[in-house]
Amino acid sequence: MLTIESLKAYGADTDTGLARCVNKEALYLRLVKMIPNNEGFQKLKEAVGNHDLDAAFEAAHGLKGVTSNLALTPLSSPIKEITEILRNRVETDFNPLLEKIEKARKELETLCQD
Repeated sequence: MLTIESLKAYGADTDTGLARCVNKEALYLRLVKMIPNNEGFQKLKEAVGNHDLDAAFEAAHGLKGVTSNLALTPLSSPIKEITEILRNRVETDFNPLLEKIEKARKELETLCQD
């Protein structure tokens, strides 16, 4: 079950996330529950797989915004990293970062299940 305590244990900065939601816990938790199913994760994976760095950047940048605003550090950290690499159009092996992102997404998805 998703709670502030479970998010803290996950590594989220819940104080910052709550503050951005004007300390409305129900709103914060509802927004967090939307993250694991965000279509940006699939778009990022597909774009990287297709070597479409522009589309990958757009997907990563969008994910960076929502995960950072909710202070979901385990997700936002690797997403910020991949966003900057993509911003600079550096062709590299994105698999290690994609794996970190997917692991953190799955962990959050598990927390969000009721």
